[in-house]
Amino acid sequence: MNEYIAILMMIALAAATSIGILVATSLIGPKKSFPEKMEPFECGESQLVSPKLRFSVKFYLVALFFVIFDIEAVFLYPWAVLFKELGLFGFVEMMIFIAVLAVGLIYVWKRGALEWE
Repeated sequence: MNEYIAILMMIALAAATSIGILVATSLIGPKKSFPEKMEPFECGESQLVSPKLRFSVKFYLVALFFVIFDIEAVFLYPWAVLFKELGLFGFVEMMIFIAVLAVGLIYVWKRGALEWE
């Protein structure tokens, strides 16, 4: 159990730091309240549209595609570094991985999810 003492100390230190910061900001921070301060804040600008406005599903699809192809790029770099060591097996596996993603992209493209109106 002695090995876990350092971990417990780090957890206690992190908890004490977060609680200390919360207490310090509530004690030291400004307490002025006015209507503009209580409005939602959006990148330094006043609110342009209602926060209850519904986004198009295509917005989420494009975000999901970005994440998927970002993950693909993350997998391609280590594969490229170890390309010679992996040999034919590694090449075939990566081509299957890319083919699955390509089939998904073609499906989405045919469905029109990448078209903006």
